[in-house]
Amino acid sequence: MGTLVVIGYDDPRKAEAHRLKMQQLEEAHLLDLAEVVHAVNDGHGKITLHHEGDMSNDHALYPGLFTSLANLILMNSAAGAASGALREVGITDHFMKELAATLTPGSSAFFVLTRTPTPNREQVLAELEGLGGKVLMTSLSHKDQATLQAVLSRAEPQAAKVEPPNDPSQPNGPATT
Repeated sequence: MGTLVVIGYDDPRKAEAHRLKMQQLEEAHLLDLAEVVHAVNDGHGKITLHHEGDMSNDHALYPGLFTSLANLILMNSAAGAASGALREVGITDHFMKELAATLTPGSSAFFVLTRTPTPNREQVLAELEGLGGKVLMTSLSHKDQATLQAVLSRAEPQAAKVEPPNDPSQPNGPATT
């Protein structure tokens, strides 16, 4: 069974960056992506959906369904409530309100649906480290969702600070002028 993940960003370019990273992971055969949609709310409040997916792929069960689902989610999030059809697939009013609050002008959201779980979980998590964003919804377990959020939120390693070597002729280290 596939996995659904929705991540929100406070930057309109972050969802696209995340999409590019997911595409690299798929090309490296680390992920099996069914569909990817990212939504961008421009500075004027207009939301645009960008659909990435191989609809010619024989594995696409319902071509365009995910895009329609993302569109339906976004339309309902503006109202702040989930319709009956969305509730049936596990999309709650809480999620809708959180998405509406996240997808403000100048922000973006990333929707990804995988076909199968990745056998290289640790490698995928390492590749996603520091990408940022807030996990708004997922079909992952609570534990896996917390792990994913921690990895996304982890700051990229800072370059090691290089201290000048101690000068033994100086009592307090290197001389300064």
